[in-house]
Amino acid sequence: MLGVFSSSIVSLPEELVAAGSRTPSPKTSAKSLVNRFVGSNASAVSMQIGDDVQLAYTHQNESITRPRSFAVKDEIFCLFEGALDNLGSLKQQYGLSKSANEVILVIEAYKALRDRAPYPVNQVVGHLIGNFAFVVFDKSTSTLFVATDQHGKVPLYWGITADGCVAFANDADLLKVGCGKSLASFPQGCFYSTAIGELRCYENPKNKITAVPATEEEILGAKYMVEASPILSATQ
Repeated sequence: MLGVFSSSIVSLPEELVAAGSRTPSPKTSAKSLVNRFVGSNASAVSMQIGDDVQLAYTHQNESITRPRSFAVKDEIFCLFEGALDNLGSLKQQYGLSKSANEVILVIEAYKALRDRAPYPVNQVVGHLIGNFAFVVFDKSTSTLFVATDQHGKVPLYWGITADGCVAFANDADLLKVGCGKSLASFPQGCFYSTAIGELRCYENPKNKITAVPATEEEILGAKYMVEASPILSATQ
């Protein structure tokens, strides 16, 4: 799956800008990146949302245990890969039909968060148990929301294209062509929301997330790490 967003939607991550500056390497435009994805996947579907967003996905070579899905409802677009172990209980929680799948569940969870906000963002994402990565774009508010599971079982990468767009994909080799060294794994157990404007760990939302520069031999330009919580000594 692939999602490409202009800088009017997503601010360029400083760590990825720095990674590309340290080790300059060839990049391509967002349009070329999408064309490459579609051209290399015979069953690929792509869509343009306004002037600032391009989404694409394919079922080609997908894992049986981690299928890919796409849905749009009420101007909310969602790319999802993986499976939720607690889908049944979540469907009851959000009042969904028995036929609802993971991608519909994520859209409804996002809508509840946006419209009613009964829980903090980290708690809503933390309720999703399983292996997953998803990209949600809300056209009505121009909001992007991205998250991965706590164990990183479904890979997700993000990078910056030659024309300054932020791209998300499950294929590192694809983004390497488009983003060069301005590329990193999206950190496991974390979410990014343009409404918040930063990466956060949903298990420990107050913990700082830092990016460690990669060596020149590595494909990725940086690696994000969630800093450990400080150990408080017991008072006497």
